Amino acid sequence: MSSKNRGFAAGLAGAIETAEPSRRDAGAKGDRPSVGPFAGRSNRLAELASGALVSTAQERVDPARCRMWSEHNRDYGLLNETNCADLIESLKAQGKQEVPALVRRLQGDPEFDFEVVCGARRHWSVSWLRAHNYPDFRFLVEVRELTDEEAFRVSDLENRARADLSDLERARDYLRALDRHYDGRQKTMAQRLNVSEAWVSRYLDLARLPAALIGAFPNPQDLRIKHVTLIKPLLKPEDRRQRVLDEAARIANGRRIDATGPSTPQDIIRRLSLAASPPKKSGPPKKSGKASPEIIETASGRRVIRLDSRKRNEVTLTLLLSPEATREEFAEAFGSVLSRCLA
Repeated sequence: MSSKNRGFAAGLAGAIETAEPSRRDAGAKGDRPSVGPFAGRSNRLAELASGALVSTAQERVDPARCRMWSEHNRDYGLLNETNCADLIESLKAQGKQEVPALVRRLQGDPEFDFEVVCGARRHWSVSWLRAHNYPDFRFLVEVRELTDEEAFRVSDLENRARADLSDLERARDYLRALDRHYDGRQKTMAQRLNVSEAWVSRYLDLARLPAALIGAFPNPQDLRIKHVTLIKPLLKPEDRRQRVLDEAARIANGRRIDATGPSTPQDIIRRLSLAASPPKKSGPPKKSGKASPEIIETASGRRVIRLDSRKRNEVTLTLLLSPEATREEFAEAFGSVLSRCLA
């Protein structure tokens, strides 16, 4: 059978079969009988029926008929021509989308046919191309039946190795899923994702950073889980936390007013750290062992005696000769000092 007919027969089975091995190769492998394309088709269908192979439905659809899943872990609003440029150029070069997005089929929605679980950048890029001189581009999707928790795990697994998904996006996705799918149980979530609790904890700490603090960073997507270990200690106790949030607001306001101030995460964290623990006031050190003098006042608030020092068997005091103080007030103040010293 010609290679053309073999390809046609393989297409009937939904996959491309390998070419028939040569007689020499068959002899070298113990005279194993060759398998024709229709026999291969039968074998593949048998494997599908037994569950050894899983058949997935792929379609090329209009991206306008697809909506983002409400729990999609990418911030679709942040996608633009710049951060999707590499994918747009790849699609142009290939002439089509080759890696399918993962979707769920919708029922009863007149506006949309599919819900995108994984593939927001692909959806955005194909939509952009269709609006910019490539109207024939179609959105390649793979249709799956998934629960919300399964969709979350599949989406996380696909995006975990992608460098274009920021730590902050993933962290916020984890925080949403913690209550929605795992009843707030961090250990259960870690087990289902097959990661350590420490892994999950660092991402949750990042997602829980105050919005006012995140506002200090010109591009919050630059925040990484490695920065959490530096920022989290700055938020306790409450007085340090308030100083840090006040400084974050000053940084954000300065950027809005005149576009000045620190720009990298490292510089911003350094400035927040300085605000959390301000340097002690400089000045000459106090002499040890010498107490500040005590001022004795009358009932009317007049300063009459300065108690300069007090030792075991000696007291040094100075009369402050205020013209407004009477002799009786001086005597009363002196008597009070004497009573204290002889008590």
